[in-house]
Amino acid sequence: MILYIAEKPSLGRAIADVLPKPHKKEDGCIRAANGDVVSWCFGHLLELAQPDEYDAIYKTWRMEHLPIIPDQWLLKPKSKTRKQIALLRRLTKDADQIVHAGDPDREGQLLVDEIISYLKVPNYKRDAMKRCLISDLNPGAVKKSLAQLRENREFIPLSTSALARSRADWIYGINLTRAYTLQGRRAGYRGVLSVGRVQTPVLGLVVRRDLAIDEFVAKPFYEVLAHLKAEKGETFTAKWQPSEACQQWQDEEGRVLSKALAENVVSRIDQQAAVVTELEKKPKRNAPPLPYNLSTLQIDANKRYGLSAQEVLDTCQALYERHKLITYPRSDCRYLPEEHLHEAGAVVSALNSHCHDLGNRSDQVDLTRKGKAWNDKKVEAHHAIIPTAKKTDFSRLSQYEKNIYELVARQYLAQFMPDHRYNETKVSVDIAGGVFKTSSRQLIELGWKQLYQSTQKDEQEPENLLPDLSVGTDLFCTKGELLEKMTQPPKHFTDATLLAAMTGISRYVEDTEVKKVLKETDGLGTEATRAGIIELLFKRGFLIRKGKSIHSTEAGRALIASLPDASTKPDMTAQWEVTLDEISQKQNTYNCFIDELTGRLKNLVDYAATMDTTPLKALPDAPVKTGKRKSYRKTKPSTGKARSTRSGSTNPHSTKPHSTRKPKNARSA
Repeated sequence: MILYIAEKPSLGRAIADVLPKPHKKEDGCIRAANGDVVSWCFGHLLELAQPDEYDAIYKTWRMEHLPIIPDQWLLKPKSKTRKQIALLRRLTKDADQIVHAGDPDREGQLLVDEIISYLKVPNYKRDAMKRCLISDLNPGAVKKSLAQLRENREFIPLSTSALARSRADWIYGINLTRAYTLQGRRAGYRGVLSVGRVQTPVLGLVVRRDLAIDEFVAKPFYEVLAHLKAEKGETFTAKWQPSEACQQWQDEEGRVLSKALAENVVSRIDQQAAVVTELEKKPKRNAPPLPYNLSTLQIDANKRYGLSAQEVLDTCQALYERHKLITYPRSDCRYLPEEHLHEAGAVVSALNSHCHDLGNRSDQVDLTRKGKAWNDKKVEAHHAIIPTAKKTDFSRLSQYEKNIYELVARQYLAQFMPDHRYNETKVSVDIAGGVFKTSSRQLIELGWKQLYQSTQKDEQEPENLLPDLSVGTDLFCTKGELLEKMTQPPKHFTDATLLAAMTGISRYVEDTEVKKVLKETDGLGTEATRAGIIELLFKRGFLIRKGKSIHSTEAGRALIASLPDASTKPDMTAQWEVTLDEISQKQNTYNCFIDELTGRLKNLVDYAATMDTTPLKALPDAPVKTGKRKSYRKTKPSTGKARSTRSGSTNPHSTKPHSTRKPKNARSA
């Protein structure tokens, strides 16, 4: 009997749908006519034990207990999962072959590996395990994936990376949350001050932006426009470019702060002859934007529809699992496998049947066009988010689902459209010894942008039409115009801009060497976790929404003020992601990563123990939970979904037991 273990029931049902019928549906599994069985997890069935499950002394939070670092890690079943774990125990004993069908990412790899380890499945069955990578739940795609099984052992480094992330988050979050909560109590705060290696730097981004806005003082600056006339009477404007001699009157961004200087330029160019000194005219082309990964889809959906990152993720999951209209949504990839090009006709037919407006604009679609999106070297466990070939009654979808589907469909269809082409002209003009510049675009072919005309401002309409010019053309400046402007404060974060900051985190890193490295990484968090991290900060009262803007609360600001800079900035956690990726690529090890963290942790705890609690005295009163227990008796780690399978060994399938204290319902792994 072959046992398929899926990450969740929806994936399990999709696998069962392509197995021999009739099926026998049981509680927690589906049996196929040939005797094979499909069962599933509900995400992680297991979780890391809390500190007091290692030793009851940790029920009371005390600074002298810190840092808490388990020698042997304990796993326990999550609430309401024991029945499914018991079923999987029976099924793994009966199975001749086990197929791992977790989602195609590091957490999906770990959550099945950890249950196999927890159940002490014999080594010979583990060694023979296969891996099925499914990113499209439609029957044809599932059949194809089942025909292309790989050895599960190929993915051990990916599982090890997830394990390292899980345990590191526990170590960091548990210890620093307890340390700062205890200091908060000393300052009179009665809530839990949650600290996490990702959530805290994200909060730090928002707090620093808000403080910059609060402290911002607007100042005037000045620009000069020259109104120019050509020989045949055509008019256009050009902007003054201050020379090096003007630097003493400019700020660090090159803006002129002296009104007298600008007024002098206006008077000098009025009614003066002018001449074209430089002219550059180049044909330009823009290729279609790549298909979406989750973050870019969340950013566009927030800009277009005002949806939060979590709303976009939830909607994508529904389109993927319930409707089977898009491929796997938690993808960090924006490229497609080259073989998918053969399926493009069916996909385009489906999206045209759902989105008639797109179909009406797709007269230039060429399904043989192979752009940069098709690149096998850029595709690993999963590819970009695209529509599937399934057709359905589109009217049955919710408005959110329609909106997200149309975004994905438009981005996919654009891959088969011509490049957007235009001529760009740049002109420099000399007026009374001063340099003035202007530019213009002339549309050649709208190309893929025709798909976006109803969703974006038409960027092709030139704002400054230029006459036919060449170097040496004589012009006349009819007048100079003084523009007085005010510097603007930075804008509050929105879901879109905060997600963009998390993915492009190198912009916020101060260390130049780290900045270089981080330009090649995914930034803060992963595609699968970013939405949850942002929502967690709202739930914990550190952030609030005001319209589309995201603001930090008093509690959020006070927490950031009390922490060391290293804990509130993205450098450390982004470096973690680099190391975790190296572990998944066999370029680093679990032990090196954890050892470095634990070595640093004592200094972080010592800093908290000796800190000045003055910033925490500004905290507002926290709501007190009702119930028999005080609200401080237990806390969760900073990433509530952290899971693990074993201790120091870097083999996630290790079955070696450990002799540490075993609390009820916990097991050494």
